[in-house]
Amino acid sequence: GAASAMIAAADGSFPETHASTARQWDRQIVEAKLAMAPFSDRLGSLVKSDVEGDLTGPRSRGSHSLTSVPRTPEQAWGCHAEYLSGTASWEQWNLEQQVRNSREFKELGVDNFRTKAARALRDDAFGRKSICFLHEASRYRGKANYRDAIYLAYGKAVPKLADGFIDDLTTVLTGFSAMAAGYCSVRMGRERWKTFMEDLEEGRAISFSPLAVWS
Repeated sequence: GAASAMIAAADGSFPETHASTARQWDRQIVEAKLAMAPFSDRLGSLVKSDVEGDLTGPRSRGSHSLTSVPRTPEQAWGCHAEYLSGTASWEQWNLEQQVRNSREFKELGVDNFRTKAARALRDDAFGRKSICFLHEASRYRGKANYRDAIYLAYGKAVPKLADGFIDDLTTVLTGFSAMAAGYCSVRMGRERWKTFMEDLEEGRAISFSPLAVWS
C-alpha cells in the first residue's frame, strides 16, 4: 500500500499487480534516487557481471551469513546484501526456466546455456529485469506465508529463532511507511497533506494512530 501510494503521488496511476507495482516503483522512485536507504538499494539488471558490480556498494557496509542472527549494524547490512544477492539468484533461475520454455530457445536444439546463442537469449532476459526492495519483500512474503509458517507451530527450537521477528517486521514497516509518507506529503503539498492527515485521524477505526509515524 505504501509503495502504491508513492506511485499514485508520482503520476496518478495505480498498478494492479504486485509485479507491476514493483517495476513501476523501482523505475519511478528508486532509479530516480527518491528512496531512502536501505530501500534504495537495487540491481539494475540480472546479467551476472552487472549483479556483482551493483552488489559492491551493499557489500561494502558489512558481511554476515543469513544462517545466523546479526548482532551489529555491520552484520545486519551484511545480511541485507546477502538477501539482495539471493533474490537475484532466485530471479535468475526463474528467468532461465522461462527462456528454456521459449520458442527461440527450443529452436536452438540445446538443453543448457553453454552455447553463445543460448547465453545471448538468457542474458537478454536478464538485462531486462531489475531488482529492488519490493522484489525482496515479495520473495520474503512467499517464504513466510507458504513455507516457514508450516514449521512455526511444531518443535521447540524454531520459536526461539523467531524471537523478535514481529518487532523487526514492525521496524521495517515503520521505516518504509515514514519514507512513503514523506514523499507523498511533498507531492501533495502541505495543505492537502494536512487535510488528509486530519481526516485520517478523525475517521480511523483502529487504535494505532498514523500520526505516530507520519508526524
